[in-house]
Amino acid sequence: MSRAGAGNRVPVYDVVGVGFGPSNLALAIALAEHNTGRAAPVTAHFLERQPRFGWHRGMLIDTATMQVSFLKDLVTMRNPASGFSFLSYLHEQGRLVDFINHKNLFPLRVEFHDYFEWAAAKVDDLVSYGSEVVSVEPVLDGDEVAYFDVRAELGGELTELRARNLVLGTGLRAKLPDGVVPGERIWHNSELLHRVEGLRDSDARRFVVVGAGQSAAEVAALLHDEFPRAEVCAVFARYGYSPADDSAFANRIFDPEAVDSFYAASEPVKDRLMRYHGATNYSAVDLDLIDELYRRRYREKVLGEERLRLFNVSRPVEIADLGTHVRTTVESLATGERAVLDADAVIYATGYLPADPTPLLGDLAARCHRDDEGRLRVERDYRITTDPAVRGGLYLQGGTEHTHGITSSLLSNTAVRVGEILQSIVDRKAAAADRPEYAVSGTR
Repeated sequence: MSRAGAGNRVPVYDVVGVGFGPSNLALAIALAEHNTGRAAPVTAHFLERQPRFGWHRGMLIDTATMQVSFLKDLVTMRNPASGFSFLSYLHEQGRLVDFINHKNLFPLRVEFHDYFEWAAAKVDDLVSYGSEVVSVEPVLDGDEVAYFDVRAELGGELTELRARNLVLGTGLRAKLPDGVVPGERIWHNSELLHRVEGLRDSDARRFVVVGAGQSAAEVAALLHDEFPRAEVCAVFARYGYSPADDSAFANRIFDPEAVDSFYAASEPVKDRLMRYHGATNYSAVDLDLIDELYRRRYREKVLGEERLRLFNVSRPVEIADLGTHVRTTVESLATGERAVLDADAVIYATGYLPADPTPLLGDLAARCHRDDEGRLRVERDYRITTDPAVRGGLYLQGGTEHTHGITSSLLSNTAVRVGEILQSIVDRKAAAADRPEYAVSGTR
């Protein structure tokens, strides 16, 4: 814990962002656009542990498409005239006419990732890659927390930034069932493409894919394509893959206005809305992919050579890594019958959980308020509710599904969300500007 006052100079920023995925990238763009032509800009810097921009690289399958419209890019919902839009990217790449002729709202995932990289390159002066944030320390002015000192390891050395506000975009972490220990032959689908490269020269004979959502279906399809002599066993508790509900009215759950109504709703209503509309995002598969997998299954039945096997209404009950292979025992939930599958690898496509940012906050974590279920209390502007003595804002990009709804970590509302966060920071900065302590910056 530090004290504000005289001493060694430390860089002070209005905003320090932890993590630089699509959400904080969108915030960096909003900041750049806001600061254009302003004499008193909102100063910011972002810290990202990856050596360069990357977004779910392990699942950038060549044939996979986005599940949201290209108009829900980093900027358009906030600023349709932005030069950082997906359409601006296409124009610069010389593909705008081709994309229009394609008559499709959903770009390839690899193309959208390239768009992200293109946008990130335009604001790379605002980010330090290869920076692992190790701690956040409060800086006291009397009894109040005046700033946040962010310490990060960069190239084996510690660096420190002082922030008036923190924006935590720490992303998602892979979710594995209790008791599952990852290893060389047991892994989460987020590692898919990296792992597949290491298996190309092997004589793989069988894979087990656990999960019923979009990622599970994509993994099954890719392995079925890439390993033509291998059997792919898909294991899930449902009777079959369920289509994503992307109908026009159901998609209104992703509208910016839906955040307001969700935030204002009672807990029982919030719970009901999540159960009603979970199929718009969770454990759901694009209908085209479902149809394609069914075509494969039917064709193989006709030919009498079934490589794509579905173990529906089932679950894996025992997983044993025997070194040369993984022995998986699959149990039917309907009959209790068990099947033993010896596989070269077991891939869990079992989703993600929001990364908990509070361990980074150290002593600050005790100043963050929680609800009766232990979840962080979050204001409408995405600030964590803190003790009044904390002057600055601790903002969340993700991990707010319980307060703001299903768009918490999705691209659908990213552009609008970062605009709201930036406006909150600007308004709070203006309100604090008259305080004499606000002028004391850059000192310890």
